[in-house]
Amino acid sequence: MLLGLAISCTGMGLGGPWLLLLLPGWAVTLHGMRNLRMMIYHQCSHRNMYRKRRLDAAIGRATSSLLIIQNFARYSREHVSDHHAAHHMTLRDPTVQAFLVSLDLHPGMTRRQMWRRVLGKIFSPWFHLNFAVARARSFWHDSDTSEKAISVGLYGTAVAATVATGTWPVLVVAWLVPLFPLFQVSNTLRLCVKHTFPAADVTERRGKEYFGSLTNAIFIGEAAPSPALPPVRRIAAWGRWATRMLFVHAPARYLVLTGDTVVHDFHHRYPSTPKWANYIFERQADADKGSPGWPEYRHAWGLVPAINLVFDSLSVADPEEYSVTRLREVSKRELFAAFDD
Repeated sequence: MLLGLAISCTGMGLGGPWLLLLLPGWAVTLHGMRNLRMMIYHQCSHRNMYRKRRLDAAIGRATSSLLIIQNFARYSREHVSDHHAAHHMTLRDPTVQAFLVSLDLHPGMTRRQMWRRVLGKIFSPWFHLNFAVARARSFWHDSDTSEKAISVGLYGTAVAATVATGTWPVLVVAWLVPLFPLFQVSNTLRLCVKHTFPAADVTERRGKEYFGSLTNAIFIGEAAPSPALPPVRRIAAWGRWATRMLFVHAPARYLVLTGDTVVHDFHHRYPSTPKWANYIFERQADADKGSPGWPEYRHAWGLVPAINLVFDSLSVADPEEYSVTRLREVSKRELFAAFDD
């Protein structure tokens, strides 16, 4: 995050064509923010970062204060009890609530309708404003006193310093742009690949076979061109492949599918493994062993196919089971909190 800020500040300081440095600056800052949220904060919520309760909690509270996300204690409680337990992918699950409330996606909608709705939201200023307000409320509501103090101290000092020195545009452009609109776009797209919905005809809703079927890995990339192609077609195919790897798959990995989100299925099978930092290799080792006790691992290639897989599963899910009107019956969670991933 500091490196991204330095790049952005350099571009703003030099001005003119150097303002193009804002693009890599934003990208690096956002990558740091999302890794902090999706890896560090997440592992702290499982008391698995350093496996020391007080240290992990301190890091978690500092992270929520900096990123203005749901306060650490509440996120930890809801994430473990409603997302990882028997309520996984039910109406009590925050992921499901985010789909139904925040994104307004429902069973029976087509894949095209879901894509249009999601793209409409991530380009909507009103959506981002509501999202930002929801983040602030979910952070402040029942948060620890230390979290509030850290956040007020950090942002109060930053605002005062930038106003006093006349550099407040740097705070807004270099930090708040990645923190809010860019973070929220990444958050939304990431949400759309987390888990598939169970089919309406699935009656057995327990056991490793069932829970293991609700999460897929996402492999970043695509098959290389066939060496059997004629020379001219092979050159064109390699050019297309390289272009897509550079401008489609690499940004998806760096800006959306950060950290271990590409193998989120491994996390749901072994949420407290001390080997979480070697996630890709540990998943492959487990797959090579046949993932004892669990169903065979599944995966999708690329961000868009992974989103399509989730959208298709929601399209054919049970509309009665995933009805927004039933939310109040099964969950006491405020709906604004569904904006957090």
